Amino acid sequence: MTVLDCEKFVIRPWVQSDLDSLVHHANNEKIASQLRDRFPHPYTREAGRAWLDIATSMDPLTAFALAVNEEAVGGIGIELKEDIARCSAEIGYWLGEEHWGKGIVTKAVIEMTRHAFETFELTRLYALVFEENQASRRVLEKAGYTLDAILQRNTIKAGRIHNQALYSTLRENVISE
Repeated sequence: MTVLDCEKFVIRPWVQSDLDSLVHHANNEKIASQLRDRFPHPYTREAGRAWLDIATSMDPLTAFALAVNEEAVGGIGIELKEDIARCSAEIGYWLGEEHWGKGIVTKAVIEMTRHAFETFELTRLYALVFEENQASRRVLEKAGYTLDAILQRNTIKAGRIHNQALYSTLRENVISE
């Protein structure tokens, strides 16, 4: 995939020149609080450079920028699984706060889901979100994902134990073969 045009935004590969916009939009505690610890807060230029080095050298390419007016304002990607779970991948995403509530992430999840199933030999995509993250849960539901389970006391973030909501969708729900 080079670029997916989603009208209000595009899904495109990360480039090194995204550093300033990446740091600007990612340096937000509200975002970091809902993601894995590997997404740091504060989000420094050093963290941004490290991420862009990873994202621009991926093979296969699985991490993409969400760009509005050519500015990277968020990210979306999949993490391919290995061994006996190689038919599954986990989808993840984030968006700069000034772009929340515009339908960008829902559309991005729909398009990324389709892209993942068309590109890789996957049977299932899933997402894990904190149970209390109602906005992200609504995004997944609007994008056609269904709630599989609430994983009790499954994670720890900032010293607090959280439940996680496990959502998934299957290839046959997205790609008619």
